[in-house]
Amino acid sequence: MVQIARRCVPFTPFEGALASASVALVTAGGVHRRDQAPFNIADELGDLTFRTIGGDADAADLMVTHHHYDHADADRDVNVVFPLERLRELAAAGEIGSVAREHVGFMGYTMQLRRMYEETAPEIAERLEREVRPDAVVLTGG
Repeated sequence: MVQIARRCVPFTPFEGALASASVALVTAGGVHRRDQAPFNIADELGDLTFRTIGGDADAADLMVTHHHYDHADADRDVNVVFPLERLRELAAAGEIGSVAREHVGFMGYTMQLRRMYEETAPEIAERLEREVRPDAVVLTGG
C-alpha cells in the first residue's frame, strides 16, 4: 500500500519524456460519469468515495456533483476541471505519449481529513499504481 507522509513532499521534477508518457487525471472537483452514483452532497462531513472514469469517456457523459464551489463553468465544459479532451489533443499532437486508460474523480470537500489522508488518498494512489500505471498524474481542484 502507498504510504502518505505527513510532511511536505519535496518538489520532484518529472525526469521522463512527456512525449512518451502516459498521463492520468485525478480531480477533486466532483466529476463522475452520468451513469455513476453522484457524490453524496447531503453528508455534512463530505463524501470520501471516488469514481473511476475511462480514458475513452465522452465529455458529454460526464457531470459534476459538488456543492462547495461554483461549477457553472464546468457544467458547460467539464474540461475546465477535468481536461480529458485537452489531454487527447496533447496526445494527438505528440506532446504526451498517451492518455491513461482510467482516471479518478472525487469530491474534495471533507471534514474528515484524517480519513481522506489515511484511507481515500492511498486507495486512489494504490489503484493508479496497481491498475493504471501512468507515468504522470495531473491533479485538478474544483
